[in-house]
Amino acid sequence: MASVRKRQESLAGARVYLSGPMDFVGSREKDREYGWRTRLSQVLKDLKVVVFNPWEKPLVRWFYEYGRETKHLKDIKKTWDFDPTRKGMRARTRCAKKFWETMHIDLRMVDLSDFLIAYCPTNVYSVGTVHEIVMASQQHKPVLFVSPRMEFSPLGVLRKHLAEDKRGLRLLKQLESEVPIKPNPEGVPSLWYMSLLGGHAFFDGFGFSEFQARYKWPVTPLDAHEKAMRPKRPLLPFLLKVNKGKLPKRFDLKMGIEVPDDDWLLLKLRRR
Repeated sequence: MASVRKRQESLAGARVYLSGPMDFVGSREKDREYGWRTRLSQVLKDLKVVVFNPWEKPLVRWFYEYGRETKHLKDIKKTWDFDPTRKGMRARTRCAKKFWETMHIDLRMVDLSDFLIAYCPTNVYSVGTVHEIVMASQQHKPVLFVSPRMEFSPLGVLRKHLAEDKRGLRLLKQLESEVPIKPNPEGVPSLWYMSLLGGHAFFDGFGFSEFQARYKWPVTPLDAHEKAMRPKRPLLPFLLKVNKGKLPKRFDLKMGIEVPDDDWLLLKLRRR
């Protein structure tokens, strides 16, 4: 019975870091309270996974509040200045120095993780996410990459609404050219990510609907999105299979078959 239990809790004790945009999301407050990280953390913790969530950074011994995403950290952007004088240089250096704490602890959490989950919508700009993915990849850690299918139905409604408004249509077209309102109905990730991570690492959604009743999550736009564009390869069922002992595999083009993915090195560390 003990061996069966171990086989059904393969992820117990493993550590995961949740990577994804934080600066350019619609609402940082809502993302922190109801976003994908919060939901995923609940499911993973029930699987006895140690979750590193950048919204909820762990306490650091000797350094109180080190690198936390506080309102104070958000306000430092207001002090940034491109002034070429010493005053501007001082302001920029102060911003860089303050955010170093956040960058430091986030990368330390990536370093300590056994695998990484990255949520990367193609319409959201994020530099830290790229840094974390590359770092985990260079350490040969599994990176589970969620690239949701993107469609902007309100955009079509707005274009139809402005059909008789030539100036409004010109402004809308200009807006589309200046911001990343680009549909991606198949959720195709960047070709760079494809080459970096390989074809076995990608998912087009989370599959939260199967867990909605259990966790009583409030309905969010993410639910409407996954309902309208049901994921073909959701992440959560994959994680549950791994937890039950199914070793992830990757496809070997030369052999033409699936082979074990040896990036999944979950060390069995025993404490005396």
